[in-house]
Amino acid sequence: MTKLSVAIVGAGMGGLATAAALHRSGIGVDVYEQASKFTRLGAGIQIGCNAMKVLRGLGLEGLMRASAFYPRSWNNREYDTGEVRFDMIFGEQAEARYGAPYLLGHRGDLHSALASAVPNELIHLDHRVVGIDERPDRGVTLRFANGKSIEADAVVAADGVHSFVKQQLFGQDEPNFTGRIAYRTVFPAALLNGYEIGDCTKWWGPDRHIVIYYVKPDRSEVYFVTSQPEPGFTVESWSAMGDVNELRKGFYDFHPEVRHVLAACPSVHKWALIDRNPQSHWSKGNITLLGDACHPMTPYMAQGAAMAIEDAAVLSRCLQGVDRDGVAGAFRRFEATRKERTSRVQLNSRTNTWLKERTDPDWVYGYDAWNEPLATREAA
Repeated sequence: MTKLSVAIVGAGMGGLATAAALHRSGIGVDVYEQASKFTRLGAGIQIGCNAMKVLRGLGLEGLMRASAFYPRSWNNREYDTGEVRFDMIFGEQAEARYGAPYLLGHRGDLHSALASAVPNELIHLDHRVVGIDERPDRGVTLRFANGKSIEADAVVAADGVHSFVKQQLFGQDEPNFTGRIAYRTVFPAALLNGYEIGDCTKWWGPDRHIVIYYVKPDRSEVYFVTSQPEPGFTVESWSAMGDVNELRKGFYDFHPEVRHVLAACPSVHKWALIDRNPQSHWSKGNITLLGDACHPMTPYMAQGAAMAIEDAAVLSRCLQGVDRDGVAGAFRRFEATRKERTSRVQLNSRTNTWLKERTDPDWVYGYDAWNEPLATREAA
């Protein structure tokens, strides 16, 4: 049997995780990314035990433990009094229960770790897809803005919430702007001037919240992200800057710990929070969507990247031993295996109630994408 060739569109978390998983499985893979270089975004990321199990299988656990923070808990507190609503204990207790650690890291460090698991020659930058066609006798053809084109047996579109491939397959969908915005930044903890903050705390206000945590093992960097109402703002860009003084005004009545963190941060980014319904179909023929392209979600469960990373492991298992003629069925099996879970996380995240009160998180963190039973039937 000729070795299967898979082209991945997008070199974000999901795309790189999929490339790493397929490469380790012996499947031929190339990644095509529209950016001309990778940039280190100023953002933190919570790497749940479920995602860490996948990263362990990719040989990246050591890298992540060395670069990320190991918190004792995710503490949910009242915005003004600091009263504890629910202290979700992580650390060694969660690691023993779920079989992997819960880590807090910098998105750039996770991205770099995933990139390190993919040989450089398999990652092609400055390749923005402008056309996609499938023919039974030739597989799938991708055409790029730089004038190049390639053919592959299968295409995995991990090109995010604004997925070009999704639009070509299923048409344009309109995002649902939630009327809320988020501010975020990473900054040196030295700017706190020795002020002690919790490992990871979500401060719940009446109509807004802020999550604050360390992203380095030595507590040298602090990250925070907010959610608050601002109906007129519809910019989705992660690079748009916000007004730090406006941010501080919005949290003037929060606990002194929050105000101290906001007073210390030098600058912030700002973007609109959007929501989309679960995608009814993920694939057509030998082309499938993955990650945010098919199940984008609000950030309130800190599981968006984790779902894409889980996708990578499950997809690699579905493609094991498959030739070109079997790809469409493997993609339907992938969707059938993953859809119920990703839809549940997507819809739970929408409510923004995760861990607000005592919660049983086993169904989220206990999942093991390497060993979860694959669907016995393909998606309809």
